[in-house]
Amino acid sequence: MKCEVISIGDELLIGQTINTNASWIGEQLNNFGFTIAHGAIISDNKNDIILALNNASNRSDIIIITGGLGPTNDDITKHTLTEYFNTSLERNKDIEKNIVAYFKSVNRPILKSNLDQALLPLSCEVLSNSRGTASGMWFEKDNIIYISLPGVPYEMKGIMQEHVFPKLLTKMGGETVVVNKTIRTHGMGESFLAEIIKSWEDKLEINNIKLAYLPSPGIVKLRLSVIGLDKLILERKLKETIDELKALIPDQIYGYGNATMEGVVGKLLKERNLTIATAESCTGGSVAKMLTSISGSSSYFNGAIVSYNNQSKVDLLNVDFKDIDDYGAVSQQVVEQMAEGVRNKFHTDYGISTSGIAGPSGGTKEKPVGTVWIAVASKNRIVSKKIKLGYNRERNMHVSSISVLNLLRLELLKN
Repeated sequence: MKCEVISIGDELLIGQTINTNASWIGEQLNNFGFTIAHGAIISDNKNDIILALNNASNRSDIIIITGGLGPTNDDITKHTLTEYFNTSLERNKDIEKNIVAYFKSVNRPILKSNLDQALLPLSCEVLSNSRGTASGMWFEKDNIIYISLPGVPYEMKGIMQEHVFPKLLTKMGGETVVVNKTIRTHGMGESFLAEIIKSWEDKLEINNIKLAYLPSPGIVKLRLSVIGLDKLILERKLKETIDELKALIPDQIYGYGNATMEGVVGKLLKERNLTIATAESCTGGSVAKMLTSISGSSSYFNGAIVSYNNQSKVDLLNVDFKDIDDYGAVSQQVVEQMAEGVRNKFHTDYGISTSGIAGPSGGTKEKPVGTVWIAVASKNRIVSKKIKLGYNRERNMHVSSISVLNLLRLELLKN
C-alpha cells in the first residue's frame, strides 16, 4: 500500500521548526512494510490543504496529515477536512470529558477554545489522544484512508502507536515483517563504493532486498531492507548478504545500525585494556571531543594536545624543528613524530595525530587546501596516511577526525 505524508505548518516551511514528524512516520511505516511514495510540506491555508489532498488521493492509498489541530484560529485542518468530506462538526461527549479531565490534572483553567477541540467531524472515526487534547481523525473515502494527527510530535506518536498502526495492520490482512540493516562504511566515496560492490548489488534484486545509499561527510551508510512473513528467515537472508559484502570491503565496514566510529574504537580499546592520547593540529581537538563523548572513555583516554602552531609541536611533542623546516608541518615526518610524541607524553599504548590544511586559505600548489596527514603510533610501529579532501573547513576537520580514528581501528584489529 502506498503512503503519503502531508505536513501542515508555516513554521515548517520557513525552517523555524524541523519536520521530524515526517521522518519518524516514514521510518515506522517502512518498518511495517508500507511503501512511502510521497511527502509534502504545505502552509496553514485551506486551498493548499485541499489541493494537497486532491493530488495525494490520485496516487496514494493512505494519506497521513500532521498539524493544524490546535485550539487557535490558525489551526484550520479540522474545519478544512470537515468541508472536504462534506460533513459537519459534532461535539463528542467522551472527548470533551477527556479534555476537562486533562486540564484539571494540570490545574489549568479551561477556555472555550479548548472545549471546542471536542467538536469533531461526524464522518470520521475519532482517534483519542492520551497525551493531549487534539484528537486524531480517521476518514475513508473511495478506498483511500485519510488520517489526520496533531503536529506535536509526542502526541502524534502516541496516537500512531495506540490507534493507527494496529488499524493499518488489520487493513493489510496480516503482519508483514520488514527487516532493515544499516551498514556503516568509511574510506570510499559513494560512486567509487558503488562500482566496487556492483556485482554484489546486482544480486540483491533476486533476493528481493532493497538497497539505499545514505552518504554523509566521511561516511556512506548502506541500508538493506527485506519484506516477508518470517522474521528469522529474513534476518538470515540479510546476514548472508552482509557476509558477502564484508568479503568485498572488509576494511571499509566499521559498524552497523547507529554505531559511531568513536564508539567502535572506544569499545575495542576497552576490550583490549589499551590507552590512547591525541595530538591534533588541523582538527583542533575534534578527535579528543569525539573520543570523550563516549561514556566510560576515561578508562582508555588519557589526554590530548592541540599543537596548532609549529613551536608547540616542538615544545610539547618533541617534533624536530628541522623536519618542520625541511618538510613542512603538514608532512609524514611531522605527523608521525606528533603521534609518537603524544604517546610518550601521556604514557599510552597508542598515540594518534592529525596535521593538515583545513582551509579555505593556507594552501599551496604543492599542498593544496584539504591536504591532511594522519598517523597512529604504538610501541611496535607507526603508520601514517595522506588524505586529500576539499575546500570546506568544517567538513575537512570532521572527515580528518573520522579518518584517523578509522586508521586506529584498523591497527587495533590487526593487533
